[in-house]
Amino acid sequence: MPGFGDLRARLLIVGLAPAAHGANRTGRMFTGDSSGSWLYEALQRFGFANQARALARDDGLALSDCYVTAAARCAPPGNKPTPAELANCRPYLEAELRLLPRVRVVLTLGRIAHDAWLRAAGWWSRLAPAARPPFRHGAVTRLPDGTILIASYHPSRQNTNTGKLTRAMWHAVFRRALRDVRRVAPFGPARQ
Repeated sequence: MPGFGDLRARLLIVGLAPAAHGANRTGRMFTGDSSGSWLYEALQRFGFANQARALARDDGLALSDCYVTAAARCAPPGNKPTPAELANCRPYLEAELRLLPRVRVVLTLGRIAHDAWLRAAGWWSRLAPAARPPFRHGAVTRLPDGTILIASYHPSRQNTNTGKLTRAMWHAVFRRALRDVRRVAPFGPARQ
């Protein structure tokens, strides 16, 4: 499953994997499932999407200054990709990162996505283990190249139905992402 969005994006959102009854069925990341409902509602609310609903690939949804992708490219059994699956999918995430040179803010949805992005972006090997950005909901880290990494719980039903992730918590990370995106020049030069 490929990522989706604006190739000139300054905001990158990295999720876990296509949902079996969502993206796997519809052919677009975070489309047709409850996690997508949470994601696209927030993206529309904060000006990154033209609509709050994502039902099918041809529903007219368009993203602006935002790109959505995932650590794994197919729906893993039990939503738990193995380390081997993640390693096999990493080259796809790495390739997308090369196609998105203007990204300045990265929002990771869940620990697996967080660690997968750190690996794909090269930070996992460049930073000592103690210096790696922590995964904690709402944690914000400015990396040495200026990229801002924001960690969030994934908007899975397990997290949203239990109250581990509330709308207020969810909107707070998007409010922070929007503030950080606005601080960088629109479509500024690519990082070296």
